[in-house]
Amino acid sequence: MRAEGEPPVESGAMSDDAADRGDPARDEVSSRILTVPNLLSFVRLALVPVFLVFLLNGQDIAALLVLVFSSLTDFLDGWLARRLHQVTRLGQLLDPAADRLYIIATLLGLAIREVVPWWFVAVIVSRDVMLVVLGVILANRGYGPLPVHHLGKFATFCLFYALPLIVLGQAFPHLQSIAGPVGWAFALWGAFLYWWAGIVYAAETMRVATNQPGESHPVSDNVDR
Repeated sequence: MRAEGEPPVESGAMSDDAADRGDPARDEVSSRILTVPNLLSFVRLALVPVFLVFLLNGQDIAALLVLVFSSLTDFLDGWLARRLHQVTRLGQLLDPAADRLYIIATLLGLAIREVVPWWFVAVIVSRDVMLVVLGVILANRGYGPLPVHHLGKFATFCLFYALPLIVLGQAFPHLQSIAGPVGWAFALWGAFLYWWAGIVYAAETMRVATNQPGESHPVSDNVDR
C-alpha cells in the first residue's frame, strides 16, 4: 500500500514514454469515474469488510492474503493511471480513503481480539478525526486539502508495515518472537510521526485560516493529509 495516501500525480507530470520521445503530451486530472484504475480502487474498498471479517474470525492467513492482493492493486492502479493517462479526481480520493480504511480495520480487528490495546487505536483514530475537523475549517475558508508532506507519508508507511507484521505474528506463532517486536517498533514510531505530521498540518491550517480576506496566502507543501 502506498503511504499516507500517496500524493496525486500532478496534471503537468509527463509520462515516461512522452519524456523519452520529447512528446509534449502531459497527464491531466479528469473527472471520469469509470476507468481501469478506479475500478481497481473500488475492488480494494470492497475487500475492506472481507479483510475485517477474516481478521475478526482469526483467519489471519486469509486476512494477510487480502492485504497482499490489496497492496498489489494499490501499486497497479497508480501505475495504470499514469500509463493510460487516466488520472482522475475520484482516484485521488479513493486511494488514500482505502489506505486509511485498511489501517482502521486492522486496528479495530486486532483490538477486539485484544492483540493491540485500545489506547493505540484511540491514538491513531483521534488524529484522523482531527484532520477531518481541520479539513472542514479549510473548506469553510474556501480551500481544498493541503498538499501531502513526506513526514505523513513515512508515518503511514510505518503503520502499513507494522500492522501486517503484527498479523503475521498471529498467523504464524513461530514468527511471533521476531514479527511482534519489529511490528510494534514500526507501530510506535509510526504513531509518533503520525501525530507530528498532524500537528504540522494543524499549524498550517491555522495559518491559512487566520489570513484576512484578500491577503495572499500561499499553500505550503510541508503538510500531511
